[in-house]
This record gives sequence, structure tokens and C-alpha cells, in this order.
Amino acid sequence: MWNRLLTIGAASALVLTAGAPASMTRAADEPAVGSGPTFVFTGRGWGHGVGMSQYGALGFARRGTPYSRILSHYYPGTELSRASTAQVRVLLAEGRSSVKLSSAAAFRVRDASAKIHRLDPGEYQLGPGLKLKVKGARKATALPGPLAFLPGDMPLHFGRPYRGWLQVASNGRKLSVVNTVGLEAYLYGVVPDEVPDTWPAEALKAQAVAARSYAMATRKIGGPFDLYADTRSQVYGGVDAESFPTTAAVDATAGRVLNYRGRPAVTYFFSTSGGRTAAIQDAWPGARPVPYLVSVADPYDSLSPHHRWGPLSFSAKPLLRRLKVPGQLLDLKATPNPSGRITSVTAVSTLGSLSIPAGDVRRLLDLRSTWFRVGVLSLTRPAAPAVHGSAVRVSGIARGLPGVTLQQRVSGSVWEPASRIKPASDGTFSVSVKPQAGSEYRLVSGRTSSGSVRVSVAPLVRFFLARDTGMLRGMVRPILPGAIVQIQQLAGPTWKTVEQLPVDAKGNFQPKLKLPAGTYRARFAPGRGLAPGTSPVLKVVA
Repeated sequence: MWNRLLTIGAASALVLTAGAPASMTRAADEPAVGSGPTFVFTGRGWGHGVGMSQYGALGFARRGTPYSRILSHYYPGTELSRASTAQVRVLLAEGRSSVKLSSAAAFRVRDASAKIHRLDPGEYQLGPGLKLKVKGARKATALPGPLAFLPGDMPLHFGRPYRGWLQVASNGRKLSVVNTVGLEAYLYGVVPDEVPDTWPAEALKAQAVAARSYAMATRKIGGPFDLYADTRSQVYGGVDAESFPTTAAVDATAGRVLNYRGRPAVTYFFSTSGGRTAAIQDAWPGARPVPYLVSVADPYDSLSPHHRWGPLSFSAKPLLRRLKVPGQLLDLKATPNPSGRITSVTAVSTLGSLSIPAGDVRRLLDLRSTWFRVGVLSLTRPAAPAVHGSAVRVSGIARGLPGVTLQQRVSGSVWEPASRIKPASDGTFSVSVKPQAGSEYRLVSGRTSSGSVRVSVAPLVRFFLARDTGMLRGMVRPILPGAIVQIQQLAGPTWKTVEQLPVDAKGNFQPKLKLPAGTYRARFAPGRGLAPGTSPVLKVVA
């Protein structure tokens, strides 16, 4: 840097100060903004992760493992025993304004007074008043409820055929339908809806025992029904779901349940673990530990098409809306637990931090499990344009993703590698780039990319006193012969142009005016894809 007093004629002196060129400070049209973070979710498994992995059981079965050993692996400390319950009550519908029941054969209905009425084959529709036209009656009359519909020679239909009998109850406004069915017949309609019937017999047997044990352990004893017909308990499809291989598996394990200390074990199961199951307290924070619902290795789960999933990319704005985070989303940080899953995600925004349970994140983003990791790709544009021929640093965050590369493209061209990223432990990085013209930059990891930022390039401008002649001169790079340079004087808070002159074939320029006392600079704005560039300031003192 120069800081030297020089004489020009007899009237004034010129001091070249150490002021930075304007091309190295923030320009009005170059705010220090970034691409906005891109969040990348990658994960493993499908389901809550507690208990038996169905695809893991498939892997064990394909290696000849008997169902008893499959079950003891996923539910350590349990033992096979016999169930005593003969029937279960399954809620098929509730809150209905009307229901339709039918049978292809004659059947019967028993009302609350224990009176039995005959019904002809066909379909019957009931409302909250439980009016029904029974055989021999001239018109429909209200029967005291609840009503128990008893099958004849064919199954009863409620949307689909069901074994056992159906109870219709009314609270005066809405109806519910409950299927009372033998435990084994119930499992005939559960097992094929939970796993494919093409799987090996030992995997189907393991599923049958797990489903039977779960039904026994989670019955709502004393209520109007024992089990739901959907994922709130187990998926139950009635007669239409049944198949020979799964029925054979249920029969082969008839009455068998897993017990722990003399009571049926709550044998949770799910699709895919991703390589390790979850302890119950890790999957559901606040749950009490259960000795047989612990995290175990799942070595053959890789058979599942859901063993690994992702990447799923989200830009900040839609993610902010889905997670209901106030402010502008800046970062997401996941907290893992001993089972490999995530307990919670901390969303960092311009208004502070918000902790979100991982289960809520899974639901709001429609993720397959809570075994996920959050990668972040974000670029910050430099505060000022790069100076022609010089490097500029591009910084940002590249966290939780492999092989991140910085790519570059000039307007109208294709993306090309610019630099390999080596982030610090917290994911931050800063790399040096040397664009020759205005360029876009982005981060790439595999098939995932961040938003892009544009780095402008300003010409190099110098304005100085020639040592050999004592005259003011200047130079610009790149060389653009005929382009105009402005000599500007600081007038209050603004720069006023006092002379304009062209650049010669060597990229030089020489002012013709003598400069009175004041502060000056040279400004070069040639366009052609270049941002305006300015020289360091000159101060002329009397």
C-alpha cells in the first residue's frame, strides 16, 4: 500500500491512500445473499422399528431358520406358550349414519331381548333407529339393539365377507359394526394382509405367532370391541384376504403365542429395520423400557427394497411450511439415539430454535422411518464481485453428505467441476475460486444439488502516479480497447464524474485534466458480463 506525498506543479500535492477498491466492497447490486439451504434426507427402513422386522424374518427363513428361533431373535427373553382365548371382537366401522349387511344364504338376527328373527337372503340397510324387515313381517320395525347378525350357510357381508357374526350397535345418531370371530379365523384374514403369501413357510409362521400374540396382548377387555381392523391394531381383511399358504401357517402354529413372565408379549412388528431394530424407548420417547423390545441386529433385512431410502431433497421454504417453523429456516440438526434412529430435530430459524419430535417430522414429511440423517447444502455469495485475475472465496455448509463438489458454469454453458469440498467438523467450508467471467456455483452430492449463487467479476482498475513521468495514469484488465473509464471525484456522499476517456490497445488510460484538491477514483463499467470495477482512491491536498 502507498501512503506517500508527491508534488504536482507548484499548486497541490497528491497522496495515494490505502483505501480498498470499490470492487472489493459490497456493491449496491451485489447483496451478500446465498442460495438458501437445501436439506437432504437419507434413511433406512420402513416402520416404527420395534420388534420383528418382517423382511428380516424373511431373510432368516430363507437361510433355513425355524420360526421359533426367528421369534426369539426379535423378542429376546420370551417363550412360546398356548393361548386360551377362543374369540376376538374386531371393530369394522364406527360413526356411520347407515350400514348395509347381506348374505347369499338365509341368516338370522338376535336383538337385545335375545329374540331371534329370520332373514331372507339379500341386502339389508340399517339406520340409527335399527329398523329391519324380518321374515314374515309386513314392514320394517325397530328392534332393540344392539343387533347380532348370525350367519347361515354362507358368510355375512359388510362390504366384504367375514367369518363369525356381526354386531350392529346404535347410539341414536351413529352406528358401529363389530365382527366377533374365532381367534384362528381372525388370523386367517390378518397374516396375508401383513406379509406376502409367497414367502417361506417359516416366515409366515413367525408372522402368525407374532400376530396372535399381539392380538392377545392388546385386546381392549371390557370395552365394546377388542381390536381395530387397521394399523391401529393389525390389518384384517376378512375372508377375501385369506390364502392357502398363510392359512396353513396359522393352522401349523394354532394357539401358539409368545409370553413374557406368564403374560402375552406385546409383539410389535413392522416392515423393514434398515439393519437394526429399535428399543421401544428410542422409537417412542417417554415409553418405559420393555426387556424383550430392545434393539437387536437385523443381518438379513437388506432383502427389503426399503432397506435404504432417499435422498429426498427439500428447499427451505416448503420445509418451513410443513414443519410449521416460524421465521426463515436456516438449519436442521438431528439428535440420534442408541438405536440409530432420531429422537428429535432442532429447526434453527431467524426467530430462534424449535425442537420437533422425530415421529412428527416423519409424519409431516412422509418419511418411511425415523432412522434418517439430515444433510445440508448451502452456499453464501461473496459480499463483493471477484476482481479479474484474482481469486475470491465462496463459503457455505456441506454437512452430512458424501463426496460434495462445487460446480461452476458460465452463462449458457454446462455445469463443470470447480473444486472438491472438504468441510470442517461442523460442515462449514470456504474455497477459493477464480472466475474469468460472471459464473454460477452450486454444491452437488450424488444426484442432489443445492440452489445456485452467482459470482460477478469486476475488472481490475488501477489509478496511479507514474514514477518515470510524474503524470497520472491508469490501467484496466481485461484489456477492452475503446471502452470508457470514468474519473470520479467524491462530492459529499456521492461520486461525480469529472472526466471520461477511452482505454487504449494496451489497456491503459491517461487523464488530461489537472485535479484540484479532493478525493478521486477511476471507475470502469464496460458491461460485457462484467460488474463495475473501481480503483483505490486518490487524495489530492493543497
